[in-house]
Amino acid sequence: MQGVAYVVVVVTAALGILISINQLFQLGIAGFMPIASGYYYYILATFLSVSFLVYPARKKDIHHLPWYDWGIYIVCVAVNIYFAANSYKILTGGWEYAAPPFAMALSFVLWALALEGVRRTSGTILFVICLVFSFYPVFGQYLGGMLWGTPFTLLQTSCYHAMGVESIIGIATRVVGDEIIGYIIFGAAIVASGGGKFFMDFALSLLGTSRGGSAKVAVISSAFMASLSGSVVSNIVTTGTLTIPSMVKTGYEPKYAASVEACASTGGTITPPIMGAAGFLVASFLNVPYSAVMGAAIFPAFLYFFMVFLQIDFHAAKMNIQGFQKADLPKFVDVIKEGWFFLGAIILMIVLLLVYRITALAPFYTIIFLFACAMIRKKTRLNKTKFINFLYESAKVLGQLTAILAGIGLIIGSFSATGVANSFSRELLLLAGDNRFLLLLLGAATSFVLGIGMTVTACYVFLAVVLVPALVNIGFDPMAAHLFVMFCGNLSYITPPVALAAISASAISGTSPMATAVTTMKMGILLFILPFIFVMNPALIFHGTLPDILQAVITSIIGTLLMASALEGWFFKFGQLTAIHRAFLLISGLLIVYPEGKTDIIGLIVASCALLLIGVLRRSERRTAAVVKG
Repeated sequence: MQGVAYVVVVVTAALGILISINQLFQLGIAGFMPIASGYYYYILATFLSVSFLVYPARKKDIHHLPWYDWGIYIVCVAVNIYFAANSYKILTGGWEYAAPPFAMALSFVLWALALEGVRRTSGTILFVICLVFSFYPVFGQYLGGMLWGTPFTLLQTSCYHAMGVESIIGIATRVVGDEIIGYIIFGAAIVASGGGKFFMDFALSLLGTSRGGSAKVAVISSAFMASLSGSVVSNIVTTGTLTIPSMVKTGYEPKYAASVEACASTGGTITPPIMGAAGFLVASFLNVPYSAVMGAAIFPAFLYFFMVFLQIDFHAAKMNIQGFQKADLPKFVDVIKEGWFFLGAIILMIVLLLVYRITALAPFYTIIFLFACAMIRKKTRLNKTKFINFLYESAKVLGQLTAILAGIGLIIGSFSATGVANSFSRELLLLAGDNRFLLLLLGAATSFVLGIGMTVTACYVFLAVVLVPALVNIGFDPMAAHLFVMFCGNLSYITPPVALAAISASAISGTSPMATAVTTMKMGILLFILPFIFVMNPALIFHGTLPDILQAVITSIIGTLLMASALEGWFFKFGQLTAIHRAFLLISGLLIVYPEGKTDIIGLIVASCALLLIGVLRRSERRTAAVVKG
């Protein structure tokens, strides 16, 4: 994008950011301090509007901005400013049920804008889902059983969507305006100030010389960047262009290298401190500090990367893949000298989140620190061009996220208005009966299917409304239930036939998309198991007594080690493993990881016997070889 459209996007985004800063810091600049609902309309006026300029209505318009996109942009700004200006009347006058004729007419316009924003930014599948469910209050009365909903007329539905506090400006949009916006800007600030190169050099200086060092560097750098940006595919497209060729150059198969990048980027979105938008939504649904979500997610995320890291290391040992030459790598001291403030920014943010608990304000303070430090050195200094690009990238991500969540708000609004969410949860409980595991399987399958057509955030919001209440009512820990849905929503990124992460990485490596997806699924297999483990044993998210937490942590680490060894066919000291040895280690690993004391004991016994047998066989082989040699 260039020319007038580029300038308009940047200016609109800058206004949106200023409005957010004014609201979140309670500045009241020039006496401007809208009520909460008015503020959310201003968020739509600035960020939803830019999505119509950044994301074309048709693919062929990618390099051309047609006149009607300008018209939609202007209409979006005007409609939302109208609602923002009348937000107090909307609340006190009950406009969501009985609005003036002009407001009623504009409610249909905002409804259509939300749907068009979803279509442009997320694709046809999510658009159709949002479209159908947005009309649910109109036709739900004609459905039976758990699908029956409180009847609404078309006009009532439109007013509820546009002026109610549970739909377009409901929890999804509120999270954007109240919490997420600063973190999106922070992610763009990291990139604009050269954070991508720093994290790559940082990982190289630490692990570049170790066996399989190029893949380990890819995991660390991509996990850092994906956690900060919250986007799997965009992270692969940016960092993958560096990490994948680097891995191939040191001896990894192109397919394997692409899988490493895909798994690392996917895992970044479930890793604190930022975890994408879904983590903040978890906090909002549970009404807990975001630090509580971070604390709960940290160990499952560690386990996931521990498994990926082990498989990489074992594969490198098996294939004799060495690291880089020390002379070719940046020195750790030099890297820290040049980019210490990137690590400092992350530490500062964590302190602000955990100690001071200022979730919404933490990223803004961190950005000030980051930019102030970046200005010290010429290499990282932000000039006019860099700063404008930073605003544009912020607008691009915020436009997409706001459009998607406004569309998801239509679904939540429909479920809230008709009461179908509660009835759906009750029917799920009746279907599962007392079988908790069956309910989890239904939830995981639903998460996977929805994840094919939705973003992780959209998938999570949908299931947080219809599925999580059923999981909580049957006795699962609320935090574990929400994280279960969130983690399962990531499965489609690494699972055929969709596997967006694997396919994006395969485009860089030049390998078969499906073959890469299969390898990626094997490498990221713990993501299929993890949600079941921590939802059945909340000690893994640090909910429980200290002895239970210690037992869960120790056994899960041991089980993960054994599974990684079995999948790669290699183990410390023993070298390569036979198929039967791998089978025993895989079974023992699964038994130990399963959250139950008896299975831990059985798994440890099986693993000990298997490793003892392997050790005896290896000694026998060495003696035989020595005799033959002698």
